Amino acid sequence: MPEQLELTAAELVVTTPQPDDAGADTLDRYDWQASMAAADGLQMYHDALGSEKTLQDDANRRILCEFHEDWVALKGDAAELVSAKHRDPSVDAYRTVNQLADAGGLAHLFLRWRALREKPTCRLVTTGGIASGDPQDLVAAMKSMRDLRLTKQETTPEGDVVQLVEKLHSAIITHGGKHLPREWTEDSTNRIPEEIQRHQVARFLSMLDIQHSLTRRADIGFAAPAKFAKPIIEHLGYDIPPEAVWNAVYGLFFTRMRAAGPRPDAIISPVLAFANGSQPPTAGDRERSLASRIVTMQDIDVAVMTAMANPAAYGSLDSPLRLSRSAVKMRKGDCSENSIERSEQLRKDYLRYWRDRLTGDPTAMAERERLRRLLLRVSDRADTPALRSNGVWGADFWNSIQDSLDEIPEDRIPLGMDADLMLGGISDLANACQIWFTERFDVGEEITRLREENRGSAA
Repeated sequence: MPEQLELTAAELVVTTPQPDDAGADTLDRYDWQASMAAADGLQMYHDALGSEKTLQDDANRRILCEFHEDWVALKGDAAELVSAKHRDPSVDAYRTVNQLADAGGLAHLFLRWRALREKPTCRLVTTGGIASGDPQDLVAAMKSMRDLRLTKQETTPEGDVVQLVEKLHSAIITHGGKHLPREWTEDSTNRIPEEIQRHQVARFLSMLDIQHSLTRRADIGFAAPAKFAKPIIEHLGYDIPPEAVWNAVYGLFFTRMRAAGPRPDAIISPVLAFANGSQPPTAGDRERSLASRIVTMQDIDVAVMTAMANPAAYGSLDSPLRLSRSAVKMRKGDCSENSIERSEQLRKDYLRYWRDRLTGDPTAMAERERLRRLLLRVSDRADTPALRSNGVWGADFWNSIQDSLDEIPEDRIPLGMDADLMLGGISDLANACQIWFTERFDVGEEITRLREENRGSAA
Protein backbone atom coordinates (compact mmCIF):
# COMPACT_ATOMS: atom_id res chain seq x y z
CA MET A 1 0.00 0.00 0.00
CA PRO A 2 1.88 3.10 -1.25
CA GLU A 3 0.29 5.47 1.25
CA GLN A 4 1.96 3.58 4.11
CA LEU A 5 5.31 4.95 2.96
CA GLU A 6 4.28 8.30 4.42
CA LEU A 7 3.60 6.99 7.91
CA THR A 8 5.62 8.60 10.69
CA ALA A 9 7.72 6.64 13.18
CA ALA A 10 4.99 6.96 15.83
CA GLU A 11 2.28 5.83 13.41
CA LEU A 12 4.36 2.85 12.31
CA VAL A 13 4.86 1.79 15.93
CA VAL A 14 1.14 1.63 16.72
CA THR A 15 0.01 0.19 13.36
CA THR A 16 2.69 -2.47 12.80
CA PRO A 17 1.95 -5.83 14.50
CA GLN A 18 4.77 -7.14 16.64
CA PRO A 19 6.17 -10.51 15.52
CA ASP A 20 6.44 -11.67 19.14
CA ASP A 21 5.06 -10.44 22.45
CA ALA A 22 7.61 -11.55 25.00
CA GLY A 23 6.32 -9.46 27.87
CA ALA A 24 7.86 -9.28 31.33
CA ASP A 25 7.59 -12.64 33.00
CA THR A 26 8.89 -12.14 36.54
CA LEU A 27 8.00 -9.68 39.27
CA ASP A 28 11.64 -8.57 39.58
CA ARG A 29 11.74 -7.77 35.89
CA TYR A 30 8.46 -5.87 36.12
CA ASP A 31 9.72 -3.87 39.11
CA TRP A 32 13.01 -2.80 37.58
CA GLN A 33 11.61 -2.15 34.11
CA ALA A 34 8.66 -0.22 35.55
CA SER A 35 11.15 1.88 37.52
CA MET A 36 13.22 2.66 34.43
CA ALA A 37 10.12 3.44 32.36
CA ALA A 38 8.84 5.67 35.18
CA ALA A 39 12.18 7.50 35.15
CA ASP A 40 11.74 8.16 31.41
CA GLY A 41 8.16 9.27 32.02
CA LEU A 42 9.18 11.74 34.73
CA GLN A 43 11.89 13.17 32.49
CA MET A 44 9.41 13.64 29.64
CA TYR A 45 6.94 15.18 32.08
CA HIS A 46 9.60 17.58 33.39
CA ASP A 47 10.36 18.64 29.81
CA ALA A 48 6.64 19.09 29.08
CA LEU A 49 6.05 21.35 32.10
CA GLY A 50 8.00 24.26 30.65
CA SER A 51 8.82 27.51 32.43
CA GLU A 52 5.12 28.05 33.28
CA LYS A 53 5.23 24.93 35.49
CA THR A 54 2.03 23.65 33.94
CA LEU A 55 1.65 20.93 31.37
CA GLN A 56 2.55 22.33 27.94
CA ASP A 57 2.29 19.14 25.93
CA ASP A 58 1.82 20.37 22.39
CA ALA A 59 4.21 17.63 21.22
CA ASN A 60 1.89 14.88 22.53
CA ARG A 61 4.40 12.97 24.63
CA ARG A 62 3.47 9.49 25.90
CA ILE A 63 5.03 6.10 26.65
CA LEU A 64 3.74 2.82 25.18
CA CYS A 65 4.59 -0.10 27.46
CA GLU A 66 5.49 -3.65 26.38
CA PHE A 67 4.84 -3.20 22.67
CA HIS A 68 7.59 -3.92 20.11
CA GLU A 69 10.11 -3.42 22.95
CA ASP A 70 9.97 -2.99 26.73
CA TRP A 71 8.58 0.47 26.07
CA VAL A 72 8.43 3.08 23.33
CA ALA A 73 8.87 6.78 24.06
CA LEU A 74 6.63 8.76 21.69
CA LYS A 75 6.82 12.50 21.07
CA GLY A 76 4.58 13.78 18.32
CA ASP A 77 5.54 11.82 15.21
CA ALA A 78 8.88 10.62 16.64
CA ALA A 79 9.40 7.29 18.39
CA GLU A 80 12.23 5.70 20.38
CA LEU A 81 12.31 1.94 21.01
CA VAL A 82 13.73 1.15 24.45
CA SER A 83 15.10 -2.24 25.49
CA ALA A 84 15.75 -2.62 29.24
CA LYS A 85 18.18 -5.32 30.39
CA HIS A 86 18.96 -5.93 34.06
CA ARG A 87 22.34 -7.61 34.67
CA ASP A 88 23.20 -9.06 38.07
CA PRO A 89 26.68 -8.37 39.51
CA SER A 90 27.73 -11.97 38.82
CA VAL A 91 27.54 -11.34 35.05
CA ASP A 92 27.87 -7.55 35.00
CA ALA A 93 29.73 -6.10 31.99
CA TYR A 94 29.11 -6.92 28.34
CA ARG A 95 32.48 -8.22 27.09
CA THR A 96 31.78 -8.93 23.41
CA VAL A 97 29.68 -7.56 20.58
CA ASN A 98 27.92 -10.93 20.53
CA GLN A 99 26.85 -10.47 24.17
CA LEU A 100 25.48 -7.02 23.38
CA ALA A 101 23.51 -8.48 20.47
CA ASP A 102 22.16 -11.43 22.47
CA ALA A 103 21.90 -10.68 26.21
CA GLY A 104 21.92 -6.93 25.56
CA GLY A 105 19.07 -7.21 23.08
CA LEU A 106 20.68 -5.27 20.22
CA ALA A 107 19.74 -8.00 17.73
CA HIS A 108 16.09 -7.76 18.76
CA LEU A 109 16.23 -3.97 18.66
CA PHE A 110 17.69 -4.05 15.15
CA LEU A 111 14.98 -6.39 13.88
CA ARG A 112 12.19 -4.23 15.30
CA TRP A 113 13.86 -1.11 13.87
CA ARG A 114 14.00 -2.73 10.41
CA ALA A 115 10.37 -3.90 10.70
CA LEU A 116 9.44 -0.28 11.45
CA ARG A 117 11.20 0.91 8.26
CA GLU A 118 14.24 2.30 10.07
CA LYS A 119 12.27 5.29 11.34
CA PRO A 120 12.43 5.08 15.17
CA THR A 121 15.56 5.77 17.15
CA CYS A 122 16.62 3.03 19.59
CA ARG A 123 18.03 2.88 23.09
CA LEU A 124 19.40 0.13 25.34
CA VAL A 125 19.19 0.80 29.08
CA THR A 126 21.07 -1.69 31.22
CA THR A 127 22.68 -2.17 34.60
CA GLY A 128 25.58 -3.94 32.89
CA GLY A 129 28.81 -2.14 32.16
CA ILE A 130 30.57 -1.91 28.81
CA ALA A 131 33.93 -3.71 28.90
CA SER A 132 37.01 -2.38 27.14
CA GLY A 133 37.79 -3.69 23.68
CA ASP A 134 35.07 -4.30 21.11
CA PRO A 135 32.09 -3.24 23.31
CA GLN A 136 33.56 0.18 24.11
CA ASP A 137 34.74 0.54 20.52
CA LEU A 138 31.18 -0.21 19.37
CA VAL A 139 29.83 2.54 21.64
CA ALA A 140 32.40 4.97 20.20
CA ALA A 141 31.45 3.89 16.66
CA MET A 142 27.79 4.38 17.51
CA LYS A 143 28.49 7.98 18.57
CA SER A 144 30.53 8.76 15.46
CA MET A 145 27.85 7.27 13.20
CA ARG A 146 25.20 9.31 15.02
CA ASP A 147 27.21 12.49 14.42
CA LEU A 148 27.26 11.68 10.71
CA ARG A 149 23.48 11.18 10.67
CA LEU A 150 22.76 14.37 12.60
CA THR A 151 24.93 16.41 10.25
CA LYS A 152 23.14 14.89 7.22
CA GLN A 153 26.20 12.94 6.07
CA GLU A 154 26.28 9.42 4.65
CA THR A 155 26.53 6.80 7.42
CA THR A 156 29.08 4.67 5.61
CA PRO A 157 31.37 2.67 7.93
CA GLU A 158 35.07 3.35 7.50
CA GLY A 159 38.31 2.24 9.13
CA ASP A 160 37.96 0.27 12.36
CA VAL A 161 34.17 0.72 12.30
CA VAL A 162 33.93 -1.71 9.38
CA GLN A 163 35.02 -4.70 11.50
CA LEU A 164 32.67 -3.76 14.33
CA VAL A 165 29.74 -3.54 11.89
CA GLU A 166 30.71 -6.94 10.49
CA LYS A 167 30.72 -8.45 14.01
CA LEU A 168 27.32 -6.97 14.86
CA HIS A 169 25.95 -8.11 11.48
CA SER A 170 27.15 -11.66 12.15
CA ALA A 171 25.66 -11.60 15.68
CA ILE A 172 22.29 -10.40 14.35
CA ILE A 173 22.22 -13.29 11.88
CA THR A 174 23.10 -15.73 14.69
CA HIS A 175 20.44 -14.48 17.12
CA GLY A 176 17.78 -13.18 14.74
CA GLY A 177 16.27 -16.59 14.07
CA LYS A 178 12.99 -16.63 12.19
CA HIS A 179 12.55 -12.87 12.61
CA LEU A 180 15.42 -11.90 10.31
CA PRO A 181 14.37 -9.52 7.52
CA ARG A 182 12.93 -11.50 4.64
CA GLU A 183 15.33 -9.90 2.18
CA TRP A 184 18.23 -11.24 4.26
CA THR A 185 17.07 -14.87 3.96
CA GLU A 186 15.29 -15.30 0.63
CA ASP A 187 16.82 -17.13 -2.33
CA SER A 188 19.64 -15.59 -4.32
CA THR A 189 17.21 -13.81 -6.66
CA ASN A 190 15.61 -11.67 -3.91
CA ARG A 191 18.25 -11.74 -1.18
CA ILE A 192 20.11 -8.46 -0.83
CA PRO A 193 23.95 -8.59 -0.80
CA GLU A 194 25.72 -8.72 2.56
CA GLU A 195 27.35 -5.37 1.82
CA ILE A 196 23.93 -3.75 1.79
CA GLN A 197 22.95 -5.64 4.95
CA ARG A 198 26.03 -4.23 6.68
CA HIS A 199 25.10 -0.72 5.53
CA GLN A 200 21.73 -1.27 7.24
CA VAL A 201 23.56 -2.27 10.44
CA ALA A 202 25.68 0.88 10.16
CA ARG A 203 22.55 3.01 9.84
CA PHE A 204 21.13 1.24 12.90
CA LEU A 205 24.22 2.23 14.90
CA SER A 206 23.60 5.84 13.92
CA MET A 207 20.11 5.58 15.45
CA LEU A 208 21.23 3.79 18.64
CA ASP A 209 22.04 5.02 22.16
CA ILE A 210 23.23 2.92 25.11
CA GLN A 211 22.76 3.88 28.76
CA HIS A 212 24.81 1.43 30.82
CA SER A 213 25.86 0.83 34.45
CA LEU A 214 22.44 1.99 35.71
CA THR A 215 21.11 1.40 39.23
CA ARG A 216 20.33 -2.26 39.92
CA ARG A 217 17.07 -3.43 41.42
CA ALA A 218 18.66 -3.94 44.87
CA ASP A 219 19.30 -0.17 45.11
CA ILE A 220 16.54 1.34 42.97
CA GLY A 221 14.25 1.83 45.97
CA PHE A 222 16.87 4.04 47.60
CA ALA A 223 17.96 5.97 44.52
CA ALA A 224 14.82 6.52 42.44
CA PRO A 225 12.83 9.03 44.56
CA ALA A 226 15.73 11.45 44.95
CA LYS A 227 17.08 10.99 41.43
CA PHE A 228 13.88 11.05 39.40
CA ALA A 229 11.05 12.54 41.50
CA LYS A 230 12.88 15.23 43.49
CA PRO A 231 13.69 17.40 40.41
CA ILE A 232 9.96 17.52 39.60
CA ILE A 233 9.08 18.58 43.14
CA GLU A 234 11.76 21.27 43.19
CA HIS A 235 10.74 22.56 39.76
CA LEU A 236 7.14 22.90 40.93
CA GLY A 237 8.20 24.51 44.21
CA TYR A 238 6.68 21.97 46.60
CA ASP A 239 8.12 20.65 49.85
CA ILE A 240 7.02 17.04 50.15
CA PRO A 241 8.88 13.73 50.41
CA PRO A 242 9.96 12.63 46.92
CA GLU A 243 8.85 9.08 47.79
CA ALA A 244 5.22 10.22 47.49
CA VAL A 245 5.58 11.34 43.87
CA TRP A 246 7.79 8.39 42.99
CA ASN A 247 5.36 5.83 44.42
CA ALA A 248 2.43 7.38 42.56
CA VAL A 249 4.17 7.48 39.17
CA TYR A 250 5.91 4.13 39.60
CA GLY A 251 2.56 2.52 40.41
CA LEU A 252 1.13 3.96 37.21
CA PHE A 253 3.85 2.38 35.08
CA PHE A 254 3.74 -0.89 37.00
CA THR A 255 0.02 -1.15 36.21
CA ARG A 256 0.45 -0.29 32.52
CA MET A 257 3.21 -2.86 32.11
CA ARG A 258 1.06 -5.50 33.76
CA ALA A 259 -1.65 -4.62 31.22
CA ALA A 260 0.49 -6.05 28.41
CA GLY A 261 -0.68 -9.41 27.17
CA PRO A 262 -3.89 -10.92 25.80
CA ARG A 263 -6.85 -8.51 25.96
CA PRO A 264 -9.89 -9.94 27.78
CA ASP A 265 -12.18 -8.70 25.00
CA ALA A 266 -10.03 -10.11 22.18
CA ILE A 267 -12.56 -12.86 21.38
CA ILE A 268 -15.48 -10.42 21.08
CA SER A 269 -16.28 -9.48 17.50
CA PRO A 270 -16.24 -5.69 16.87
CA VAL A 271 -19.74 -4.44 16.12
CA LEU A 272 -20.27 -2.87 12.65
CA ALA A 273 -16.52 -2.67 12.15
CA PHE A 274 -16.70 -3.89 8.54
CA ALA A 275 -19.99 -2.39 7.38
CA ASN A 276 -20.27 -1.00 3.84
CA GLY A 277 -18.84 2.49 3.72
CA SER A 278 -16.68 2.07 6.82
CA GLN A 279 -13.08 3.29 6.63
CA PRO A 280 -9.94 1.35 7.52
CA PRO A 281 -8.73 2.05 11.07
CA THR A 282 -6.43 5.06 11.32
CA ALA A 283 -3.19 5.25 13.32
CA GLY A 284 -5.19 7.09 15.97
CA ASP A 285 -7.68 4.24 16.12
CA ARG A 286 -4.84 1.75 16.51
CA GLU A 287 -3.26 3.79 19.29
CA ARG A 288 -6.57 4.04 21.15
CA SER A 289 -6.80 0.24 21.07
CA LEU A 290 -3.49 0.20 22.97
CA ALA A 291 -4.69 2.66 25.62
CA SER A 292 -4.24 0.18 28.48
CA ARG A 293 -0.50 0.09 27.69
CA ILE A 294 0.01 3.85 27.28
CA VAL A 295 1.05 6.41 29.91
CA THR A 296 0.38 9.97 28.80
CA MET A 297 1.76 13.17 30.33
CA GLN A 298 -1.78 13.88 31.52
CA ASP A 299 -1.73 10.55 33.39
CA ILE A 300 1.56 11.47 35.05
CA ASP A 301 0.29 14.98 35.82
CA VAL A 302 -2.75 13.57 37.64
CA ALA A 303 -0.53 11.15 39.60
CA VAL A 304 1.94 13.88 40.55
CA MET A 305 -0.71 16.41 41.59
CA THR A 306 -2.63 13.80 43.58
CA ALA A 307 0.56 12.78 45.42
CA MET A 308 1.39 16.42 46.15
CA ALA A 309 -2.11 17.09 47.45
CA ASN A 310 -2.02 14.02 49.69
CA PRO A 311 1.63 12.99 50.21
CA ALA A 312 0.89 10.99 53.35
CA ALA A 313 -1.27 8.55 51.44
CA TYR A 314 1.33 7.86 48.77
CA GLY A 315 4.19 8.05 51.22
CA SER A 316 2.54 5.22 53.17
CA LEU A 317 2.87 2.88 50.21
CA ASP A 318 5.52 0.29 50.90
CA SER A 319 8.47 1.17 48.71
CA PRO A 320 10.20 -1.48 46.56
CA LEU A 321 12.76 -1.73 49.39
CA ARG A 322 10.21 -2.93 51.94
CA LEU A 323 8.50 -5.16 49.42
CA SER A 324 11.69 -7.01 48.63
CA ARG A 325 11.56 -10.79 48.91
CA SER A 326 13.66 -10.78 52.09
CA ALA A 327 11.41 -8.16 53.73
CA VAL A 328 8.23 -10.05 52.83
CA LYS A 329 9.71 -13.30 54.16
CA MET A 330 10.76 -11.67 57.44
CA ARG A 331 7.35 -10.09 57.87
CA LYS A 332 5.71 -13.47 57.26
CA GLY A 333 8.01 -14.89 59.93
CA ASP A 334 6.79 -12.26 62.41
CA CYS A 335 10.05 -10.28 62.52
CA SER A 336 9.65 -6.73 63.79
CA GLU A 337 9.57 -3.73 61.44
CA ASN A 338 12.82 -2.55 63.07
CA SER A 339 14.49 -5.85 62.18
CA ILE A 340 13.21 -5.63 58.62
CA GLU A 341 14.46 -2.07 58.15
CA ARG A 342 17.85 -3.01 59.59
CA SER A 343 18.01 -6.07 57.36
CA GLU A 344 17.30 -3.99 54.26
CA GLN A 345 19.92 -1.38 55.13
CA LEU A 346 22.54 -4.03 55.89
CA ARG A 347 21.75 -5.79 52.63
CA LYS A 348 22.40 -2.54 50.79
CA ASP A 349 25.71 -2.11 52.64
CA TYR A 350 26.68 -5.72 51.89
CA LEU A 351 26.00 -5.32 48.17
CA ARG A 352 28.00 -2.06 48.12
CA TYR A 353 30.93 -3.80 49.86
CA TRP A 354 31.12 -6.48 47.16
CA ARG A 355 30.51 -4.01 44.35
CA ASP A 356 33.60 -2.11 45.50
CA ARG A 357 35.66 -5.27 46.05
CA LEU A 358 34.76 -6.82 42.69
CA THR A 359 36.10 -3.75 40.86
CA GLY A 360 39.73 -4.57 40.24
CA ASP A 361 40.25 -7.26 42.92
CA PRO A 362 40.84 -10.67 41.29
CA THR A 363 40.42 -12.51 44.62
CA ALA A 364 37.05 -10.98 45.49
CA MET A 365 34.87 -13.45 43.57
CA ALA A 366 36.42 -16.48 45.30
CA GLU A 367 36.15 -14.79 48.72
CA ARG A 368 32.50 -13.96 48.13
CA GLU A 369 31.75 -17.58 47.27
CA ARG A 370 33.53 -18.84 50.41
CA LEU A 371 31.52 -16.40 52.52
CA ARG A 372 28.29 -17.45 50.83
CA ARG A 373 28.96 -21.07 51.76
CA LEU A 374 29.77 -20.02 55.34
CA LEU A 375 26.55 -18.01 55.68
CA LEU A 376 24.46 -20.87 54.34
CA ARG A 377 26.12 -23.16 56.89
CA VAL A 378 25.30 -20.71 59.70
CA SER A 379 21.66 -20.50 58.61
CA ASP A 380 21.45 -24.28 58.29
CA ARG A 381 22.69 -24.80 61.86
CA ALA A 382 20.33 -22.14 63.23
CA ASP A 383 17.30 -23.75 61.55
CA THR A 384 16.65 -26.54 64.04
CA PRO A 385 13.54 -28.68 64.73
CA ALA A 386 13.37 -27.14 68.21
CA LEU A 387 13.25 -23.68 66.67
CA ARG A 388 10.50 -24.62 64.23
CA SER A 389 8.42 -26.19 67.02
CA ASN A 390 7.67 -22.68 68.29
CA GLY A 391 5.10 -22.03 65.54
CA VAL A 392 6.10 -18.68 63.99
CA TRP A 393 9.86 -18.80 64.35
CA GLY A 394 11.27 -16.11 62.02
CA ALA A 395 12.22 -13.63 64.76
CA ASP A 396 13.97 -16.32 66.84
CA PHE A 397 15.78 -17.51 63.71
CA TRP A 398 16.98 -13.96 62.97
CA ASN A 399 18.30 -13.53 66.52
CA SER A 400 19.97 -16.96 66.51
CA ILE A 401 21.82 -16.15 63.29
CA GLN A 402 23.07 -12.87 64.75
CA ASP A 403 24.48 -14.70 67.77
CA SER A 404 26.24 -17.20 65.49
CA LEU A 405 27.74 -14.49 63.30
CA ASP A 406 29.14 -12.69 66.35
CA GLU A 407 31.14 -15.82 67.19
CA ILE A 408 32.89 -16.23 63.80
CA PRO A 409 36.65 -15.49 64.12
CA GLU A 410 37.97 -12.55 62.10
CA ASP A 411 40.42 -14.75 60.19
CA ARG A 412 37.47 -16.61 58.61
CA ILE A 413 35.80 -13.55 57.12
CA PRO A 414 36.90 -11.20 54.30
CA LEU A 415 38.99 -8.15 55.13
CA GLY A 416 36.81 -5.21 56.16
CA MET A 417 33.80 -7.46 56.82
CA ASP A 418 32.08 -7.58 60.22
CA ALA A 419 29.11 -9.36 61.80
CA ASP A 420 26.68 -6.66 60.67
CA LEU A 421 27.79 -6.87 57.04
CA MET A 422 27.54 -10.67 57.20
CA LEU A 423 23.98 -10.21 58.46
CA GLY A 424 23.41 -8.15 55.32
CA GLY A 425 24.68 -11.21 53.43
CA ILE A 426 22.04 -13.32 55.19
CA SER A 427 19.41 -10.83 54.04
CA ASP A 428 20.78 -11.01 50.48
CA LEU A 429 20.58 -14.81 50.51
CA ALA A 430 17.01 -14.56 51.78
CA ASN A 431 16.28 -12.16 48.93
CA ALA A 432 17.63 -14.80 46.55
CA CYS A 433 15.26 -17.38 48.14
CA GLN A 434 18.13 -19.43 49.59
CA ILE A 435 17.16 -18.68 53.22
CA TRP A 436 13.63 -18.72 54.66
CA PHE A 437 12.05 -17.42 57.87
CA THR A 438 8.97 -19.63 57.55
CA GLU A 439 7.91 -22.64 55.57
CA ARG A 440 8.15 -21.96 51.83
CA PHE A 441 5.39 -19.93 50.17
CA ASP A 442 4.82 -18.10 46.87
CA VAL A 443 6.77 -14.89 47.50
CA GLY A 444 5.81 -13.28 44.19
CA GLU A 445 2.12 -13.80 44.86
CA GLU A 446 2.48 -12.33 48.36
CA ILE A 447 4.31 -9.24 47.04
CA THR A 448 1.57 -8.67 44.47
CA ARG A 449 -1.10 -9.03 47.17
CA LEU A 450 0.62 -6.56 49.48
CA ARG A 451 1.20 -4.08 46.68
CA GLU A 452 -2.46 -4.13 45.62
CA GLU A 453 -3.58 -3.95 49.25
CA ASN A 454 -1.41 -0.88 49.86
CA ARG A 455 -2.58 0.79 46.64
CA GLY A 456 -6.19 0.14 47.62
CA SER A 457 -5.72 1.68 51.06
CA ALA A 458 -4.14 4.77 49.50
CA ALA A 459 -6.85 5.24 46.86
